[in-house]
Amino acid sequence: MRNTDVSPTGALDGLRVLELGTLIAGPFAGRLLGDMGAEVIKVEAPGSPDPIRTWGQAEVDGERVYWTTHARNKKAITLDLRAAAGREIFLDLVDRSDIIVENFRPGTLERWDLGYDVLAVRNPGIILVRVSGYGQTGPAAGRAGYASVAEAESGLRYLNGYPGEAPPRLALSLGDTLAGMFAAQGALAAVYRRTVTGRGQVVDTALTEACLAVQESTIADYDLAGVVRGPSGTRLDGIAPSNLYQAADGLRVVIAANQDTVFRRLCAAMGQPELATDPRFADHSARGVNQDELDGIIADWAVRHSSDELITLLGAAGVVVGPVNTVAEVVRDPQMLARDMMVPHHDERLGRDVLGPGIVPKLSESPGSVRTAGPPRPGAHNDEVYRDLLGLDDVTLADLADRAVI
Repeated sequence: MRNTDVSPTGALDGLRVLELGTLIAGPFAGRLLGDMGAEVIKVEAPGSPDPIRTWGQAEVDGERVYWTTHARNKKAITLDLRAAAGREIFLDLVDRSDIIVENFRPGTLERWDLGYDVLAVRNPGIILVRVSGYGQTGPAAGRAGYASVAEAESGLRYLNGYPGEAPPRLALSLGDTLAGMFAAQGALAAVYRRTVTGRGQVVDTALTEACLAVQESTIADYDLAGVVRGPSGTRLDGIAPSNLYQAADGLRVVIAANQDTVFRRLCAAMGQPELATDPRFADHSARGVNQDELDGIIADWAVRHSSDELITLLGAAGVVVGPVNTVAEVVRDPQMLARDMMVPHHDERLGRDVLGPGIVPKLSESPGSVRTAGPPRPGAHNDEVYRDLLGLDDVTLADLADRAVI
């Protein structure tokens, strides 16, 4: 682990991360580590930057801003890992680093003679975080993997939507994000273990497995009772009441009162306290059996009130309730603003600030932060890293640039 006398800028201050990944899962894991204070150095091939730089739906002055958020708290260097000189420079960086994040197809690093066995000889404490579609082993390991397919193959997508309809996709690359989160979690577990053993290890995260891991009891339900859980629309079957209900103004509100004590509060707020002791709804199991009937009763009541009235009335009664917000409402939400969840990122390409999500989770003693935004252009930190960290001189750097190694 690198020693530092710098004042902490987050819980991971003092850790250095080399981010080799492209697109979403690897860069997201790198972003999470950077948010918590790690120094993240993003490595891109000369002339072939991360395609994520051109992603996103919003375009301003010919620039896309998807990368603006994912680039925060990162330095950017260019380096050709396929070239012999580039490989040696990378190994010099490995000597001085703690974590490597990559999401290439399995076997790619090995073809470049940069597998974990090589890396660990240079730095026994190095932690190699590997993200792929199907993991580093098994019959499907060599297959290319995207979030859309991982969500489908894992069974996650089958749970989405309405019965009898084609399962829609969430308008995000959820599989990539989940894998990035598990990869960052694994990296932190490996960092802790290294304090015990002094050795690094490989963190192997698969998109399919990340999607499977969040599916609660679907496997156990099938194993014990043959239940194949499917999509249930706006609710969860057997969990009642917990659904979307339309208000008088046409907006929909989520009312969740499936716990017995909360259900009693809902019944009182509706002016129908007798429902709480009605045998059809008296406990969790009964409400699940009679879910359709209960949803109808609540819907008939809710539609006589505006969405604001429902949220105010039920909130005051201690019922779990909330609106279905678009991003236009989210960026103005008082709770989100109070928790610093709308953070400006200065986009140097546009010469202006762009809002992005705040830091999650929030640590009381060593909070994370957006220290740098950018997004830095490819190779923006070549001088800083190659001169200051590795000590390369002008002649060497010029030669490497002439040969397109950097």
